[in-house]
Amino acid sequence: MAQPRKTYVVLVPFPYRGHWTVKDQKLDLLPCEAAQLLRAGRLGDPSTQAAKKTAEKKAD
Repeated sequence: MAQPRKTYVVLVPFPYRGHWTVKDQKLDLLPCEAAQLLRAGRLGDPSTQAAKKTAEKKAD
């Protein structure tokens, strides 16, 4: 059974498929591709990022 891809947001740029990613770039990755990048703090979940931005705006 094929694993579904999920969209992630780049937090820290890293080399990916011959090019460097850019901060806030959205990538569709398989869970096995994203696992280590999530542990290293290079990727974030888009829903988590939206919640953080909303919280930061409310704090200001």
